[in-house]
Amino acid sequence: MSGYWQEIFVLVGINFIVVLGVSILTGFTKLFSFGNAGFMSIGAYTSAILTTRFNVPFLLAVLAGAILAGLVGYGLGSLTLGLKGDYFLITTLGFGECVRVLFEYIQPVTGGAGGLSGITHYTDFTIVAISVVVAFIFAWTLIHSKYGRNLTAIREQEVAADAVGINTFKNKLLAFVVSAVYAGWAGGLYAHHLTYLEPKIFNLAKSAELTITTVIGGLGSLTGSFLGTCVVTLLPEVFRDLSTYRMLLYGIAVVVIITVKPSGLYGYKEFSITKIIRWFKNLSKRTSGTVEKGA
Repeated sequence: MSGYWQEIFVLVGINFIVVLGVSILTGFTKLFSFGNAGFMSIGAYTSAILTTRFNVPFLLAVLAGAILAGLVGYGLGSLTLGLKGDYFLITTLGFGECVRVLFEYIQPVTGGAGGLSGITHYTDFTIVAISVVVAFIFAWTLIHSKYGRNLTAIREQEVAADAVGINTFKNKLLAFVVSAVYAGWAGGLYAHHLTYLEPKIFNLAKSAELTITTVIGGLGSLTGSFLGTCVVTLLPEVFRDLSTYRMLLYGIAVVVIITVKPSGLYGYKEFSITKIIRWFKNLSKRTSGTVEKGA
């Protein structure tokens, strides 16, 4: 595999980890958040500062960044999850922008608007592949557990879920914290892949991109999140040779996908080995039937 494609797959894997967290929050509770770039920046800067200035081992630094993002998510969620609809969305949007401005302001620690450089390149294809597998297994286990069923009930009808005894606030807080941890985790990997950080990388456009990716892949689907990540990450590369028109064509492609498939590429469905086997069986039956008719 060439170095170019390894870089692309690393970016797909890092983005997928963040989108998995967004999918758990948005796809299974219908809570839209524009603060995930803020959590990603917390994980990125925390891990980068620990490795560059305190010689903390890479894996421990990434873990610390993910935990700190989760703690901040717990505090923010405890204060804001009582808000409904657009009010919660606006609050998370404000949080993401506050984090970005804060990292620009504390220049002695983060390098300010000039950025933080000198980060060692630790993130490679193997580390990202292992991280993706672990992240997906945990997310799959969570969604198919009692907590996952509670989240689905909240998504379908929050009032009814509350009426049958489901603690909606507690479960939404769990989804919000997991989403923050995933974003912080991916941020740590991203920092040691890019080897340079500046606050504007984690702006509002980044949060919007993560939410759009989740919607394109399909709400309520972890495998759909992977498809969405591949589309959103790879389309700019496909259109790169078109130079000036690359982002225009990318935007058109996104609009077309959402228009043709409002539920996303794989909304509310999961890809499985059983479905593959069933598809091949049906295909063989159709093929054999066609052969018999032709005979």
